[in-house]
Amino acid sequence: LVGNLRPGKRLLLLSTGTGFAPWGSVLRDPEIYDRFESVVAVEGCRKVAELAFATEVVTDVRSHELLAEAAAAKLQYYATVTREPYHHRGRIPDLVRSGKLFADLGLPRFDPATDRVMLCGNPQMLADMRALMTEDGMIEGSSGEPGDFVIEKAFVER
Repeated sequence: LVGNLRPGKRLLLLSTGTGFAPWGSVLRDPEIYDRFESVVAVEGCRKVAELAFATEVVTDVRSHELLAEAAAAKLQYYATVTREPYHHRGRIPDLVRSGKLFADLGLPRFDPATDRVMLCGNPQMLADMRALMTEDGMIEGSSGEPGDFVIEKAFVER
C-alpha cells in the first residue's frame, strides 16, 4: 500500500478503531523512517480503552532496539476519543477540518507537495477524509498510479 504513494516528506497514518492494525507493520518497517522525514500515527476511537492496541504498537516501536532512534526523531502519535473525557477529543475529519489536529501536533496542514496519507477505518471517516483530501488538492493513489493518499480497504465493520 505504501508503494501506491508518491515520494513525500511526511507520512500520516489516520485510522479509527481496528483500522489501526495495518499501521502496526508500517510503523515497524525501518524503510518508512528512511523514506519519510516524519511519521504521524493518528488513532480515533469512541472510548479510551479502545486506544490500547495502537498505544501498545507505538510504545513497542519507540522501545525497539533497531527502531527506537528513528522513531524518537520522526514518529508522533495522536490519540483521540469521541465519547469519553480525554485530552484529545473529536472525530478525525473534524479535527483535520478545524486544523486542531495540526495545531495540537505543532504541524502545518496537509501539503499535497510533501504530505502522503494512508487511511483505514470506518466507512464514514474514509468518506469524510477522502472529501477533505480532494478539497486540499490531494490525489488518491492506486497500484496503477501512485498518489498523495491511499485507503486501506481491509477494514471490517462489526
